[in-house]
Amino acid sequence: MVLAGALAALLATPACAEGLRGGGEVVESEAARFRVTTFAAGLEHPWGAAFLPDGRLLVTERPGRLRLIGRDGAVSPPLSGLPAVAAAGQGGLLDVQVAPDFATTREIYLCQAARIQGGNVMRLTRARLAADGRALDTVQPLLDATPAQSGNGHYGCRIAFAPDGKVFLTSGDRQSEPERAQRLDDLAGKLLRLERDGRPAAGNPFQGRAGVRPEIYAYGIRSPQGLVFNPATGTLFEIEMGPRGGDEVNIVRPGANFGWPVVGHGRAYSGLPIHEGSSRPDMQDPLVHWTPSISPSGAAFYEGAAFPGWRSNLFLATLSSAGLMRLTLEGDRITGQERLLWGQTRLRHVVAGPDGLLYLLTDESRGRVLRLEPAP
Repeated sequence: MVLAGALAALLATPACAEGLRGGGEVVESEAARFRVTTFAAGLEHPWGAAFLPDGRLLVTERPGRLRLIGRDGAVSPPLSGLPAVAAAGQGGLLDVQVAPDFATTREIYLCQAARIQGGNVMRLTRARLAADGRALDTVQPLLDATPAQSGNGHYGCRIAFAPDGKVFLTSGDRQSEPERAQRLDDLAGKLLRLERDGRPAAGNPFQGRAGVRPEIYAYGIRSPQGLVFNPATGTLFEIEMGPRGGDEVNIVRPGANFGWPVVGHGRAYSGLPIHEGSSRPDMQDPLVHWTPSISPSGAAFYEGAAFPGWRSNLFLATLSSAGLMRLTLEGDRITGQERLLWGQTRLRHVVAGPDGLLYLLTDESRGRVLRLEPAP
């Protein structure tokens, strides 16, 4: 399904013409009127973010730093105790998520690029945030998406906790060998479902099959940087970047094959064809796809009270188009889309705050956390 024509062309009024300043610009959208403010600054390519129960915000920086931002926007010095990361290309310290029982365990989960014998891997790590918020301790690697390979592309690395406490983790195809996404003895190009200690989760669809990694929940995935549960239905949504076109939003089902690189809607960066076709009966079609590419990255469902017109909407941070995509839904069916802040600043992630506001991470060397606030 492609939402094209009038729906795809809807643009909110630009906040400014030379990049998103975040100085209080007011934007009119179809369902809300909001102000763009700078909540925090001084970050280098922020990538992942997660709110603590007390309202403070953990933010990763791709070069390998983790910061804690206060409710007033004050940015802490880099936390100590972080594991070493392979910070090159698209690799580095990527996602962070707070454990559902953080109030008692103080556990957080990190996703990163790591160097091992044979090359680089995507790694899931568990750690404990010290009581003073200045350091990590009890840092424990849980899973490497092996086999390792050279190169620094398509790590995936987005984490989501299911309502039952299981850990979902995206793993990219690592770019140079797209066929890895179809190999079931390989953790690249997959959606993984894990227990809290990194073991394959009970009930995974391929458990017990010879030659198949039991962590795999779905496969045929290229560069997945969005992963979020629909709070209205409990359905898990996976968002991934295509090459030259073919960006996708997928509904996750156990054992699903999303088709990369066999089927899809994009082309190679050279313009040459990649796929044998756009669809195949044994492979799952995306819920929605975009060509030309918008490069969707982080995602969040909005359920706050500050923007009633945005309730149950899905927001995607986008990179090549540089903006924020708002998708309206009925259940799990996408019914419309609106492009906000389009063509201004590359956005890596969007997070819904406990205060009912939306927070955006800018993909910049002088990166910021922007906040969308209601405007009268």
